[in-house]
Amino acid sequence: MARTNKASIKRSKPSYFMSILGVTLVLVLLGIIGWLVINANKLGDYFKESIEVKAFLRGDLNPKDSVALVNYINSRPYTRASQFVDKEEAKKIYLADGNESWDKFMTENPLPDAIYVGIKTDYVEKDSLEMIKKDLEQQTYVSDVNYPESLIDVMTKNIRNISMVILAVAILLSLVAIVLIDNTIRLAMFSNRFLIKTMQMVGATRGFIARPMNIRAIINGAIGGVIASVFVYLMILGAEKVITGLYSLRDNTQLAILFSGLILIGVLISLLSTYRSVLKYLRMKLDDLY
Repeated sequence: MARTNKASIKRSKPSYFMSILGVTLVLVLLGIIGWLVINANKLGDYFKESIEVKAFLRGDLNPKDSVALVNYINSRPYTRASQFVDKEEAKKIYLADGNESWDKFMTENPLPDAIYVGIKTDYVEKDSLEMIKKDLEQQTYVSDVNYPESLIDVMTKNIRNISMVILAVAILLSLVAIVLIDNTIRLAMFSNRFLIKTMQMVGATRGFIARPMNIRAIINGAIGGVIASVFVYLMILGAEKVITGLYSLRDNTQLAILFSGLILIGVLISLLSTYRSVLKYLRMKLDDLY
């Protein structure tokens, strides 16, 4: 009996390595998917933050009134940032966009002073922007307000479609990953079936049999999660070196949540799969184990 136990334990050791390897590989896939989802959201916010509402001012506005108007705009809940653009600055922006100078035809600058208002991402929707436009048009010294309406419609539609596709793919692959981890753990536990049954036959309780295996499952899941997190992080660093501007999208808080989630998922699924396998083999008859 003792020799059987020792042989079973020796056979069970390689399964721990395969268990950790299987969990790690699947968690790496989940980590990459999570990183893509995070970047998709950040990229959408980046495009939304590039939207500006331009409030053009009347020509008789004095500096004191312009400061008061800027302060009012900055106090509004939709304002992320604002910039006062005078005639000369407006001309520089106009020429930087590739437009032809009017110096050959006129000497006076026809462009009005303006306030460029950066909008918070929560307000970059057509209805919200229309509300903002009406609010600014009601101000005494504002002559006109505009924003890129056609761009808003196209951008909102594209961001919504891309987000839905990525979310659907993420959910599908997550379910596949969970099933793969579960099958990997169950296959690893298959080599321990005789050890489990032997302990039951000599009078060990269910809790006594399951406890060390559950503890080992927690350790294996945590190790797999940590290795997967490190691997995904190294991949992110490599991608940021290759793709210019990708680093600016990085959110360390969300990455920390992602890596913590990978470790937690590894632990929970490993524990649940191990516990189910132990119960399965405890309920089986000895002859059915062969």
